Amino acid sequence: MKTDKLVIIGAGETALLAYEYFTHDSPYEVVAFSVEKEFIKRESLEGLPVTPFEELAARFDPQTHKAFVALSYTRLNRPRTRLYRACTQMGFGMASYVSSKAFVWRNVEIGDNCFIMEHNVLQYSVKIGNNVTLWSGNHVGHQSLIRDNVFVSSHVVISGYCEVGESCFLGVNSCLGDNVKVASDCVIGAGAVVLKHTEPAGIYQGNPAERRKGVTSLQFFQIKD
Repeated sequence: MKTDKLVIIGAGETALLAYEYFTHDSPYEVVAFSVEKEFIKRESLEGLPVTPFEELAARFDPQTHKAFVALSYTRLNRPRTRLYRACTQMGFGMASYVSSKAFVWRNVEIGDNCFIMEHNVLQYSVKIGNNVTLWSGNHVGHQSLIRDNVFVSSHVVISGYCEVGESCFLGVNSCLGDNVKVASDCVIGAGAVVLKHTEPAGIYQGNPAERRKGVTSLQFFQIKD
């Protein structure tokens, strides 16, 4: 029985996917979508209203509703992070989704506004921060830490005792060896094998992975913060 009311922030493909998963594999009842006024293209989605984000707290009581920001890794997770923070400032509790088909060991810690899809393996003492997306089929080894605002795509292997810094993106089929620390704002390319610590805002590609010269991830995504 659905007992918790949820508003999904977003109206694109990621929001539709979140609607599907929360509706059919969670205790939440999705009651609306919400988008900033300038980006509203329709008044309803999946038969539910699309509410201006600027009016969210006025239309849905933060004491009786939770929110979930369903955006991808656009601009190295910045828009998702900004809206997540805005929701918490409005007083909303932030929902997380963990697939019933994920393996999550008993002492794993998972933060707010996380989206953990099917066939993820989270081993002993893994810690997942806030606003983290784990797409399908990843392995996060024992004692590893994923910090806030990270996006991990599919079939990524994060070995034991690793640390992934804030706002990183890990591409499909990438791999971190044991004890590797990925610094904040890094982009790990598809299929890259990272065997040593990285530097902040680096773009890493290849096997073994090497930092791309001449451009940082912040320059690539035109981020000035």
